[in-house]
Amino acid sequence: MRVARATGFGGPEVLVTVDVPEPVMGPGQVVVEVAAADTIFLDAQLRSGWGGEYFTLEPPYVPGGGVAGTVRAVGAGADAAAWLGRRVAASIGFTGGYAERAVTGVESLAAVPDGLALTDAAALVHDGVTATALLDLTEPKPGETVLVVGASGGMGTLLVQLAKAAGARVVGTARGGRKTALVRELGADAVIDAGAPDWVVRAREALGPAGADVVLDGVGGEVGAAAFALVADGGRFSAHGAPTGGFAPVDPAAARRRGVRLLGIGDVQLSAREHTALLERVLAEAAGGRLRPVIGGLFPLERAAGAHTAIEDRSLLGKVVIRV
Repeated sequence: MRVARATGFGGPEVLVTVDVPEPVMGPGQVVVEVAAADTIFLDAQLRSGWGGEYFTLEPPYVPGGGVAGTVRAVGAGADAAAWLGRRVAASIGFTGGYAERAVTGVESLAAVPDGLALTDAAALVHDGVTATALLDLTEPKPGETVLVVGASGGMGTLLVQLAKAAGARVVGTARGGRKTALVRELGADAVIDAGAPDWVVRAREALGPAGADVVLDGVGGEVGAAAFALVADGGRFSAHGAPTGGFAPVDPAAARRRGVRLLGIGDVQLSAREHTALLERVLAEAAGGRLRPVIGGLFPLERAAGAHTAIEDRSLLGKVVIRV
């Protein structure tokens, strides 16, 4: 079968399409014929060699931790009647997704509702689940104000929609006219161009003197640190994004003094069963038209390097998905 394999750590050019043996499933596992693979910033970071202290990974390997497709074979102990031939989405870890076929455990499978495209399902495998978990954790209430930092990205676009659905007033940040227009289209009450040198001042004006009840930071670094100053005393600050190379460097003592509850990506680490339950919920919301993944680029397997380039240069709106 064909896969896009990282032949080493480095730039997008290390991703090469090659033929490899068919995957072998074990008891309780299934083989999914992959229609689409999720692509997130973490995939590009791992390919570059980042994260060795958190992830055990040695090239060559096949990137991609989220897939959507059709179950074509079921291993011993798995319920063939329930899954064989069904359209599914699954989180399979952080490798193995950029492939024509992938193996995963039955506990990771979520049925894709009729009428929902498999590309949309793949786009929601990670960002949809994480965004929903973050909203469950930060609990924005009707009438509260939420600031979404990096609102035009794959997860940011979902956070805007989910926060609005919770009844919050939403302020989003994005860079440039195309991206700010998208965030406004998704329902944000105010949008700040983060490329402007005075974006923090403009954000504070939009938020009001008290600041944001909830800040959802998907950017990290200095931008995230600046966003921390915009959270209201007694509010909630989620530092879950690190595309700048690191999470927002927030001083826990400063947060305690202001009564700010600090949260991060570590607070939404889910078991396989928890992830699947949330994924089923997210897919149902999308199928019902209440949540829309924004896919800015669909790349064939042979152009996986182009998909990673698009992620890193931030040239596209929303998500990048690989279509197999």
